[in-house]
Amino acid sequence: MTELCALIFDVDGTLADTERDGHRVAFNRAFKEAGLDWDWPVELYGKLLKVTGGKERMLFYLDQYRPDWQRPADIKAFIAGLHAAKTQHYTQLLAEGAIPLRPGVKRLLLEAREQGMRLAIATTTTPANVTALLESTLGQEGLGWFEAIGAGDIVPAKKPAPDIYHYVLQQLRLHPAQCLAFEDSDNGLKSAVQAGLKTVVTVNDYTQNQDFTDAILVLDHLGNGDQPFTVLAGQVGWTTYFDMSLARGLHAKK
Repeated sequence: MTELCALIFDVDGTLADTERDGHRVAFNRAFKEAGLDWDWPVELYGKLLKVTGGKERMLFYLDQYRPDWQRPADIKAFIAGLHAAKTQHYTQLLAEGAIPLRPGVKRLLLEAREQGMRLAIATTTTPANVTALLESTLGQEGLGWFEAIGAGDIVPAKKPAPDIYHYVLQQLRLHPAQCLAFEDSDNGLKSAVQAGLKTVVTVNDYTQNQDFTDAILVLDHLGNGDQPFTVLAGQVGWTTYFDMSLARGLHAKK
C-alpha cells in the first residue's frame, strides 16, 4: 500500500472563506479607486467564480455583463494594473485580520506538522495573496510550513486544468498516489482529480450546490472538537472532525 506523504491545499474557500468578504470586497475597492462604475454584489460574484483567476474573471465580466464599456487599447495591461491594485486592497484586509482560517484548518496543519507530514499549496490566487493569508493567520513563519507552493500564473492553464497540481507534485517529487488534496469547488476538484489525486472537499456558501461526485469525502468544514463537521457525502466512521487518522484512512481506500 502506498504511504500518504503530503497534504496539498487549495487556498481561497478552502483554507479561508476569502471570496465573499475578501476578494470581492478588494475588487470593488479597486474598481472604485480606478473611477470605474463596476460593482460586484454577492450574487453576481458567485456567478463570476465559475471563472478561475482574477484577471480572467474581470475579462469575463466585461464580455458577459459590460459589453457597453469602452475598452482601452491595451486591455491586458489595464486589467493587470487593476488586478495589482486589487491585490493591495486584499492584503490590507488580511493585515486587518478580517479573514480567519476556516474551522479545523489550523488544527489539522499543526497535527500534520507534528507527524512529519509534508504540506503544499496548489492555487490560482497570486503568491502575494498566499503569503498575506498565511502570515496573517499562522504568523510570520506560516509560509515556511509549506514545502511547495504553486500559485498564480506559474502555470499557463488554471483550474480546472490539472497543471498547478502537476507543478506541485513535481516540486515535491511525489506521485499523486502519495498525496491527498483539499478543495472547495468543482473546478478545484476537477483539477485535482485530473492530476490523479484523491480529494476531500469542504464546501462554502458559493460552492455548496456544485457537483462533487468524484470527491472521496465532502464536508461543510474540517471541524474541531467543539465544532463537529457535517458529512455531505462519503464515510468517516465515528469521528466528528478531520484529523490525520481520517486522512490516512481515506487515502488507503481503493
